[in-house]
Amino acid sequence: MATKYRAEQVGSFLRPQEVLEAHRAFGEGKLPLEQLRAIEDKAILTVLEMEKQVGIDVQSDGEYRRGGWASDFQDAVDGYVPGAAPVSLQWHDPKTGAAVQPGAGAGGAGQVIGAKLSPRRSLTAHESAFVKAHATGPYKVTMPAASYVTSRGFKPGVTDKVYASRKDVLTDVAAILKAEVAALVAEGVPYIQLDNPHYPDYIDPNRREQWKALGVNHETAILDDIAADNAVVAGVDRSKTTIAMHFCRGNGARGQWHTSGGYDFIAERVFGGLDYDVFLLEYDSERAGGFEPLKFVPKGKTVVLGLVTTKAGELESQDLLRRRIDEAAKYVALEDLALSPQCGFASTLAGNPLTWDEQRRKLELVVDTARKVWG
Repeated sequence: MATKYRAEQVGSFLRPQEVLEAHRAFGEGKLPLEQLRAIEDKAILTVLEMEKQVGIDVQSDGEYRRGGWASDFQDAVDGYVPGAAPVSLQWHDPKTGAAVQPGAGAGGAGQVIGAKLSPRRSLTAHESAFVKAHATGPYKVTMPAASYVTSRGFKPGVTDKVYASRKDVLTDVAAILKAEVAALVAEGVPYIQLDNPHYPDYIDPNRREQWKALGVNHETAILDDIAADNAVVAGVDRSKTTIAMHFCRGNGARGQWHTSGGYDFIAERVFGGLDYDVFLLEYDSERAGGFEPLKFVPKGKTVVLGLVTTKAGELESQDLLRRRIDEAAKYVALEDLALSPQCGFASTLAGNPLTWDEQRRKLELVVDTARKVWG
């Protein structure tokens, strides 16, 4: 049975200014790779020390070596060409909820799959060895889910010139990620997290209609996505490794979001169908709906309640967090629950609108609340 970690975090942390400047200089060809890595190393040691002091159960390197939370895939795999995303995402301001210009929260230039996918190197080997050497306890390595890579990369009129179907793209993406997962398990990584699967997109009826207009039937696609995400971890030795999936509703530049609605539409198929040990779910606002859909999570799987927002610096009430945990426990046994921030603190280089100290206090709140609830 997978280890139960009660005080969790999703993975990314605010980048120090020197890391931001180093990435900018490297991108402009003004800084050699070895100097970039040295700057990243120093910052990662700082964030690992902060995580140790706070007492979070699973550490991460803050995703400091990445330009964005999912850039490890595109940086390591050939087959991408410039192009707008197949389906438009309407981003919203985290404080007001007001719509902002499409793509303003996405971070980075658009890329779609325009050739057969072919990995040039490992996605995460340049990250995992360092965090393994310096973490003071269990640590996680993250990567995008197969359903995410496909949904953002498969564009009719472009991708179907080299792939016969969306399902064929899923198959190739899943194979690349499966090899990565297998390598990390063999390396002894104790926690592997797949991020931002496509399922929350199906919650939005407008987005479902956009896919339908492109010839993608969501009823078929959601089953294909589940099969592909399961293929990534099929046959993995889980005796020493926890396999998790984090469901995201958009965490773009300055904390912008793009998806609203409860998990009801996807819960039975997705929660009941995915063969993962842990589901990290965003529950920091009314946009996520209620806890009722959690009744479809099989007993024994861990549901990490993302009740603490990373989109603002104000600290949540611990009493409210405990009441919400009690409410969720009506649908999932308390022993199968855990607590975390709803997403990373910096899915993009720009990061979310809070300070380093506010970030730390959020983690301290998660840890203190978890210890009081679960001991």
